[in-house]
Amino acid sequence: MNSTQAALLDRPKASPSARPASGGNPMVVFTGPGKVELQDHPIPAAFPGQVLIRTSKTLISTGTELTVLSGDFPQGSRWEEYARFPFLAGYDNVGTIVETGEGVDATLTGRKVATYGKHARFTTCAAADLRLLPEGIREEQAVFFTIAEIAMNGVRRGGVEWGEAVAVYGQGLLGQLAARICRLAGAKPVLAIDPAESRLARLPNDPAILRVNPKREEVEARIQSATGGRLVDVVFEVTGAADLIAGEFRGLRPQGRFVVLSSPRGKSLLDLHDLCNAPSFTIIGAHNGSHPAQATPQTPWTKARHNELFFDLLVDGSLDLSPLISDRASYREAPALYAQLLADRSASMGVVLDWEGD
Repeated sequence: MNSTQAALLDRPKASPSARPASGGNPMVVFTGPGKVELQDHPIPAAFPGQVLIRTSKTLISTGTELTVLSGDFPQGSRWEEYARFPFLAGYDNVGTIVETGEGVDATLTGRKVATYGKHARFTTCAAADLRLLPEGIREEQAVFFTIAEIAMNGVRRGGVEWGEAVAVYGQGLLGQLAARICRLAGAKPVLAIDPAESRLARLPNDPAILRVNPKREEVEARIQSATGGRLVDVVFEVTGAADLIAGEFRGLRPQGRFVVLSSPRGKSLLDLHDLCNAPSFTIIGAHNGSHPAQATPQTPWTKARHNELFFDLLVDGSLDLSPLISDRASYREAPALYAQLLADRSASMGVVLDWEGD
Protein backbone atom coordinates (compact mmCIF):
# COMPACT_ATOMS: atom_id res chain seq x y z
CA MET A 1 0.00 0.00 0.00
CA ASN A 2 1.43 3.41 -0.92
CA SER A 3 1.12 6.50 1.27
CA THR A 4 -1.81 7.92 -0.71
CA GLN A 5 -3.79 4.70 -0.40
CA ALA A 6 -2.98 4.43 3.31
CA ALA A 7 -4.23 7.95 3.90
CA LEU A 8 -7.61 7.04 2.42
CA LEU A 9 -8.24 4.71 5.34
CA ASP A 10 -7.56 7.27 8.05
CA ARG A 11 -10.17 9.92 7.28
CA PRO A 12 -13.76 10.36 8.38
CA LYS A 13 -16.54 8.15 7.18
CA ALA A 14 -19.31 9.28 4.85
CA SER A 15 -22.89 8.71 5.91
CA PRO A 16 -24.14 5.55 4.20
CA SER A 17 -27.05 6.07 1.85
CA ALA A 18 -30.36 4.33 2.34
CA ARG A 19 -30.72 1.26 0.15
CA PRO A 20 -33.60 -1.01 -0.80
CA ALA A 21 -34.01 -4.28 1.06
CA SER A 22 -33.56 -6.19 -2.15
CA GLY A 23 -32.95 -5.63 -5.85
CA GLY A 24 -31.59 -2.64 -7.69
CA ASN A 25 -28.35 -4.25 -8.79
CA PRO A 26 -28.50 -6.10 -12.13
CA MET A 27 -25.44 -8.29 -12.69
CA VAL A 28 -24.20 -10.85 -15.22
CA VAL A 29 -24.22 -14.42 -13.91
CA PHE A 30 -23.08 -17.60 -15.66
CA THR A 31 -25.51 -20.17 -14.29
CA GLY A 32 -23.93 -23.11 -16.12
CA PRO A 33 -21.95 -23.94 -19.28
CA GLY A 34 -23.29 -21.76 -22.09
CA LYS A 35 -25.93 -20.17 -19.85
CA VAL A 36 -25.96 -16.44 -19.03
CA GLU A 37 -28.54 -14.54 -17.03
CA LEU A 38 -28.97 -10.91 -16.06
CA GLN A 39 -30.03 -11.24 -12.43
CA ASP A 40 -31.19 -8.57 -10.01
CA HIS A 41 -29.39 -8.62 -6.66
CA PRO A 42 -29.33 -6.34 -3.61
CA ILE A 43 -27.05 -3.33 -3.71
CA PRO A 44 -24.03 -4.22 -1.56
CA ALA A 45 -22.97 -2.16 1.45
CA ALA A 46 -19.63 -0.42 1.73
CA PHE A 47 -18.10 -2.10 4.78
CA PRO A 48 -15.23 -0.53 6.76
CA GLY A 49 -12.29 0.16 4.47
CA GLN A 50 -14.46 -0.16 1.34
CA VAL A 51 -16.24 2.04 -1.16
CA LEU A 52 -19.42 1.47 -3.13
CA ILE A 53 -19.14 2.16 -6.86
CA ARG A 54 -21.83 2.76 -9.45
CA THR A 55 -20.54 1.19 -12.64
CA SER A 56 -20.39 3.08 -15.91
CA LYS A 57 -18.37 0.68 -18.12
CA THR A 58 -17.15 -2.92 -17.96
CA LEU A 59 -15.02 -4.87 -20.42
CA ILE A 60 -15.74 -8.48 -21.35
CA SER A 61 -12.65 -10.67 -21.19
CA THR A 62 -13.18 -12.73 -24.33
CA GLY A 63 -10.43 -15.10 -23.20
CA THR A 64 -11.00 -15.93 -19.54
CA GLU A 65 -14.75 -15.33 -19.43
CA LEU A 66 -15.54 -17.35 -22.55
CA THR A 67 -13.34 -20.19 -21.33
CA VAL A 68 -15.38 -20.31 -18.13
CA LEU A 69 -18.68 -19.99 -19.97
CA SER A 70 -17.81 -22.77 -22.40
CA GLY A 71 -17.12 -25.21 -19.57
CA ASP A 72 -14.47 -26.67 -21.88
CA PHE A 73 -11.44 -27.26 -19.67
CA PRO A 74 -9.76 -30.36 -18.23
CA GLN A 75 -11.09 -31.98 -15.08
CA GLY A 76 -8.85 -31.46 -12.09
CA SER A 77 -7.23 -28.37 -13.64
CA ARG A 78 -7.04 -24.92 -12.09
CA TRP A 79 -9.69 -23.90 -14.58
CA GLU A 80 -12.11 -26.31 -12.90
CA GLU A 81 -11.26 -24.86 -9.50
CA TYR A 82 -11.75 -21.29 -10.72
CA ALA A 83 -14.85 -21.77 -12.88
CA ARG A 84 -17.55 -22.77 -10.42
CA PHE A 85 -21.17 -22.11 -11.32
CA PRO A 86 -23.01 -19.91 -10.65
CA PHE A 87 -20.12 -17.70 -11.74
CA LEU A 88 -20.11 -13.91 -11.28
CA ALA A 89 -18.38 -12.68 -14.40
CA GLY A 90 -16.08 -9.73 -14.96
CA TYR A 91 -12.92 -8.09 -13.65
CA ASP A 92 -12.60 -4.84 -15.63
CA ASN A 93 -14.87 -2.20 -14.12
CA VAL A 94 -14.90 1.60 -14.29
CA GLY A 95 -17.36 3.68 -12.32
CA THR A 96 -17.97 6.42 -9.75
CA ILE A 97 -17.71 6.16 -5.97
CA VAL A 98 -21.15 6.79 -4.47
CA GLU A 99 -20.56 5.76 -0.85
CA THR A 100 -17.61 5.30 1.49
CA GLY A 101 -17.37 2.87 4.38
CA GLU A 102 -16.02 3.55 7.84
CA GLY A 103 -12.42 4.72 7.87
CA VAL A 104 -12.41 5.86 4.23
CA ASP A 105 -12.02 9.46 3.08
CA ALA A 106 -15.56 10.74 2.45
CA THR A 107 -14.26 13.23 -0.15
CA LEU A 108 -13.64 10.28 -2.47
CA THR A 109 -17.36 10.31 -3.21
CA GLY A 110 -17.81 11.33 -6.82
CA ARG A 111 -14.33 10.18 -7.93
CA LYS A 112 -14.05 7.98 -11.03
CA VAL A 113 -12.16 4.75 -10.41
CA ALA A 114 -11.19 1.46 -12.03
CA THR A 115 -11.48 -1.78 -10.06
CA TYR A 116 -11.62 -5.54 -10.48
CA GLY A 117 -15.38 -5.32 -9.98
CA LYS A 118 -17.86 -7.63 -11.70
CA HIS A 119 -20.31 -6.94 -14.51
CA ALA A 120 -22.81 -5.28 -12.21
CA ARG A 121 -24.47 -1.89 -11.77
CA PHE A 122 -23.00 -1.60 -8.26
CA THR A 123 -19.81 -3.12 -6.87
CA THR A 124 -17.63 -2.66 -3.80
CA CYS A 125 -13.87 -2.38 -3.55
CA ALA A 126 -11.30 -1.99 -0.81
CA ALA A 127 -10.06 1.60 -0.75
CA ALA A 128 -6.49 0.34 -0.85
CA ASP A 129 -7.16 -1.34 -4.24
CA LEU A 130 -8.72 1.59 -6.07
CA ARG A 131 -7.28 2.86 -9.35
CA LEU A 132 -8.12 6.57 -9.43
CA LEU A 133 -8.74 7.83 -12.98
CA PRO A 134 -6.74 10.95 -13.86
CA GLU A 135 -8.21 13.90 -15.71
CA GLY A 136 -8.33 13.55 -19.46
CA ILE A 137 -8.73 9.79 -19.61
CA ARG A 138 -11.58 8.15 -21.51
CA GLU A 139 -13.50 5.58 -19.49
CA GLU A 140 -13.90 3.15 -22.38
CA GLN A 141 -10.11 2.97 -22.71
CA ALA A 142 -9.38 2.99 -18.97
CA VAL A 143 -11.57 -0.12 -18.64
CA PHE A 144 -8.81 -2.13 -20.37
CA PHE A 145 -6.62 -1.65 -17.29
CA THR A 146 -6.55 -5.29 -16.13
CA ILE A 147 -5.56 -6.55 -19.59
CA ALA A 148 -2.85 -3.88 -19.66
CA GLU A 149 -1.51 -4.89 -16.24
CA ILE A 150 -1.27 -8.52 -17.39
CA ALA A 151 0.51 -7.58 -20.62
CA MET A 152 2.91 -5.19 -18.89
CA ASN A 153 3.82 -7.82 -16.33
CA GLY A 154 4.44 -10.36 -19.09
CA VAL A 155 6.69 -8.00 -21.04
CA ARG A 156 8.61 -7.17 -17.88
CA ARG A 157 8.97 -10.83 -16.86
CA GLY A 158 10.13 -11.59 -20.39
CA GLY A 159 12.96 -9.10 -19.95
CA VAL A 160 12.31 -7.39 -23.29
CA GLU A 161 15.14 -4.96 -24.08
CA TRP A 162 15.62 -2.15 -26.56
CA GLY A 163 16.43 -3.54 -30.01
CA GLU A 164 15.36 -7.12 -29.32
CA ALA A 165 13.18 -9.00 -31.79
CA VAL A 166 9.88 -10.33 -30.49
CA ALA A 167 7.16 -12.63 -31.82
CA VAL A 168 3.66 -12.44 -30.33
CA TYR A 169 1.53 -15.46 -31.22
CA GLY A 170 -2.15 -14.53 -30.97
CA GLN A 171 -3.66 -11.10 -31.54
CA GLY A 172 -6.66 -11.12 -29.27
CA LEU A 173 -6.89 -8.40 -26.65
CA LEU A 174 -3.90 -9.58 -24.63
CA GLY A 175 -1.74 -10.12 -27.71
CA GLN A 176 -2.65 -6.69 -29.06
CA LEU A 177 -1.56 -5.06 -25.80
CA ALA A 178 1.60 -7.20 -25.63
CA ALA A 179 2.64 -6.16 -29.16
CA ARG A 180 2.11 -2.48 -28.40
CA ILE A 181 3.91 -2.59 -25.05
CA CYS A 182 6.86 -4.53 -26.49
CA ARG A 183 7.18 -1.79 -29.10
CA LEU A 184 7.04 0.93 -26.42
CA ALA A 185 9.78 -0.98 -24.56
CA GLY A 186 12.01 -0.66 -27.64
CA ALA A 187 11.56 -4.07 -29.28
CA LYS A 188 12.18 -4.09 -33.03
CA PRO A 189 10.81 -5.82 -34.96
CA VAL A 190 7.65 -7.06 -33.28
CA LEU A 191 6.05 -9.84 -35.30
CA ALA A 192 2.32 -10.01 -34.52
CA ILE A 193 1.02 -13.40 -35.63
CA ASP A 194 -2.64 -14.36 -36.11
CA PRO A 195 -4.69 -16.15 -38.80
CA ALA A 196 -7.47 -13.51 -38.66
CA GLU A 197 -6.91 -10.52 -40.94
CA SER A 198 -9.54 -8.59 -38.97
CA ARG A 199 -7.34 -8.85 -35.87
CA LEU A 200 -4.13 -7.91 -37.68
CA ALA A 201 -5.90 -4.85 -39.11
CA ARG A 202 -6.35 -3.48 -35.56
CA LEU A 203 -2.59 -3.20 -34.97
CA PRO A 204 -0.95 0.26 -35.03
CA ASN A 205 0.38 1.57 -38.31
CA ASP A 206 4.00 1.14 -37.22
CA PRO A 207 6.59 -0.23 -39.67
CA ALA A 208 8.34 -2.02 -36.81
CA ILE A 209 5.17 -4.05 -36.04
CA LEU A 210 4.96 -6.74 -38.71
CA ARG A 211 1.61 -8.38 -39.40
CA VAL A 212 2.01 -12.10 -40.04
CA ASN A 213 -0.87 -14.34 -41.13
CA PRO A 214 0.12 -18.04 -40.94
CA LYS A 215 -2.58 -18.84 -43.49
CA ARG A 216 -0.82 -16.66 -46.05
CA GLU A 217 2.87 -17.15 -45.31
CA GLU A 218 5.29 -19.45 -43.53
CA VAL A 219 5.89 -17.93 -40.10
CA GLU A 220 9.43 -19.22 -39.54
CA ALA A 221 10.53 -17.93 -42.97
CA ARG A 222 9.12 -14.49 -42.14
CA ILE A 223 10.96 -14.51 -38.81
CA GLN A 224 14.19 -15.44 -40.57
CA SER A 225 13.73 -12.64 -43.08
CA ALA A 226 12.77 -10.01 -40.51
CA THR A 227 15.70 -10.77 -38.19
CA GLY A 228 18.48 -11.35 -40.69
CA GLY A 229 18.48 -15.02 -39.77
CA ARG A 230 19.08 -14.37 -36.05
CA LEU A 231 15.53 -15.42 -35.05
CA VAL A 232 13.61 -13.68 -32.26
CA ASP A 233 14.89 -13.07 -28.75
CA VAL A 234 11.50 -13.49 -27.10
CA VAL A 235 8.32 -15.36 -28.00
CA PHE A 236 5.01 -14.54 -26.33
CA GLU A 237 2.38 -17.28 -26.37
CA VAL A 238 -1.01 -15.56 -26.30
CA THR A 239 -3.20 -17.95 -28.32
CA GLY A 240 -4.25 -20.11 -25.36
CA ALA A 241 -4.23 -23.10 -27.77
CA ALA A 242 -2.25 -25.84 -26.05
CA ASP A 243 -1.65 -27.78 -29.28
CA LEU A 244 0.07 -24.80 -30.97
CA ILE A 245 2.66 -24.13 -28.28
CA ALA A 246 5.37 -26.59 -29.32
CA GLY A 247 5.49 -25.11 -32.83
CA GLU A 248 5.95 -21.57 -31.51
CA PHE A 249 9.49 -22.38 -30.35
CA ARG A 250 10.73 -22.79 -33.93
CA GLY A 251 11.46 -19.10 -34.47
CA LEU A 252 13.22 -18.60 -31.12
CA ARG A 253 16.98 -18.15 -31.05
CA PRO A 254 19.23 -20.31 -28.84
CA GLN A 255 19.03 -19.11 -25.22
CA GLY A 256 15.92 -17.08 -26.06
CA ARG A 257 12.95 -16.60 -23.74
CA PHE A 258 9.51 -18.14 -24.20
CA VAL A 259 6.79 -16.32 -22.21
CA VAL A 260 3.47 -18.06 -21.54
CA LEU A 261 1.21 -15.02 -21.29
CA SER A 262 -2.00 -16.90 -22.09
CA SER A 263 -3.87 -19.38 -19.90
CA PRO A 264 -3.87 -22.48 -22.12
CA ARG A 265 -6.70 -24.97 -21.84
CA GLY A 266 -5.36 -28.50 -21.63
CA LYS A 267 -1.91 -30.01 -21.84
CA SER A 268 0.91 -29.43 -24.30
CA LEU A 269 3.28 -32.22 -25.31
CA LEU A 270 6.80 -30.79 -25.23
CA ASP A 271 10.12 -32.52 -25.75
CA LEU A 272 12.06 -30.64 -23.08
CA HIS A 273 15.37 -31.79 -24.52
CA ASP A 274 14.66 -30.16 -27.88
CA LEU A 275 12.53 -27.27 -26.56
CA CYS A 276 14.45 -26.32 -23.44
CA ASN A 277 17.66 -28.15 -22.62
CA ALA A 278 19.53 -28.40 -25.95
CA PRO A 279 18.86 -24.78 -27.08
CA SER A 280 18.90 -23.58 -23.45
CA PHE A 281 15.61 -21.76 -23.79
CA THR A 282 14.11 -20.09 -20.73
CA ILE A 283 10.38 -20.78 -20.30
CA ILE A 284 8.62 -18.10 -18.25
CA GLY A 285 5.13 -18.11 -16.76
CA ALA A 286 3.50 -14.68 -16.62
CA HIS A 287 0.18 -14.96 -14.81
CA ASN A 288 -1.15 -11.70 -13.38
CA GLY A 289 -0.70 -13.21 -9.91
CA SER A 290 3.08 -13.12 -10.38
CA HIS A 291 3.05 -9.38 -9.73
CA PRO A 292 4.82 -8.63 -6.44
CA ALA A 293 2.35 -8.14 -3.60
CA GLN A 294 4.32 -5.16 -2.27
CA ALA A 295 6.72 -2.78 -3.96
CA THR A 296 10.37 -3.12 -2.98
CA PRO A 297 13.50 -1.52 -4.46
CA GLN A 298 14.19 -4.84 -6.22
CA THR A 299 10.59 -5.46 -7.39
CA PRO A 300 8.79 -2.12 -7.64
CA TRP A 301 6.36 -3.05 -10.42
CA THR A 302 3.17 -4.00 -8.62
CA LYS A 303 -0.23 -4.12 -10.31
CA ALA A 304 -0.94 -0.58 -9.07
CA ARG A 305 2.38 0.71 -10.43
CA HIS A 306 1.75 -0.85 -13.84
CA ASN A 307 -1.75 0.63 -13.80
CA GLU A 308 -0.35 4.07 -13.06
CA LEU A 309 1.96 3.75 -16.06
CA PHE A 310 -0.89 2.50 -18.26
CA PHE A 311 -3.05 5.51 -17.40
CA ASP A 312 -0.11 7.85 -18.08
CA LEU A 313 0.37 6.25 -21.51
CA LEU A 314 -3.30 6.74 -22.32
CA VAL A 315 -3.32 10.38 -21.21
CA ASP A 316 -0.17 11.34 -23.11
CA GLY A 317 -1.25 9.48 -26.25
CA SER A 318 1.52 6.88 -26.25
CA LEU A 319 -1.24 4.26 -26.28
CA ASP A 320 -4.53 4.59 -28.13
CA LEU A 321 -6.83 1.63 -27.61
CA SER A 322 -9.81 2.98 -29.54
CA PRO A 323 -9.03 0.66 -32.51
CA LEU A 324 -9.48 -2.29 -30.15
CA ILE A 325 -13.09 -1.46 -29.25
CA SER A 326 -15.18 -3.61 -31.57
CA ASP A 327 -18.50 -3.65 -29.71
CA ARG A 328 -20.37 -1.23 -27.48
CA ALA A 329 -23.60 -2.50 -25.97
CA SER A 330 -26.01 -1.94 -23.10
CA TYR A 331 -25.65 -4.32 -20.18
CA ARG A 332 -29.19 -5.50 -21.01
CA GLU A 333 -27.81 -7.12 -24.16
CA ALA A 334 -25.24 -9.17 -22.24
CA PRO A 335 -26.94 -12.60 -22.43
CA ALA A 336 -27.40 -12.39 -26.20
CA LEU A 337 -23.94 -10.90 -26.65
CA TYR A 338 -22.24 -13.71 -24.73
CA ALA A 339 -24.13 -16.29 -26.80
CA GLN A 340 -22.91 -14.60 -29.97
CA LEU A 341 -19.31 -14.46 -28.72
CA LEU A 342 -19.39 -18.08 -27.61
CA ALA A 343 -20.53 -19.13 -31.08
CA ASP A 344 -17.99 -16.98 -32.93
CA ARG A 345 -15.75 -14.30 -31.48
CA SER A 346 -13.47 -13.90 -34.51
CA ALA A 347 -14.94 -10.51 -35.48
CA SER A 348 -14.92 -9.10 -31.95
CA MET A 349 -12.11 -7.64 -29.88
CA GLY A 350 -12.81 -5.19 -27.07
CA VAL A 351 -16.43 -5.61 -25.98
CA VAL A 352 -17.54 -2.77 -23.69
CA LEU A 353 -20.78 -2.92 -21.69
CA ASP A 354 -22.50 0.36 -20.80
CA TRP A 355 -24.20 0.42 -17.37
CA GLU A 356 -25.29 4.06 -17.31
CA GLY A 357 -28.84 3.58 -18.60
CA ASP A 358 -31.80 2.69 -16.38
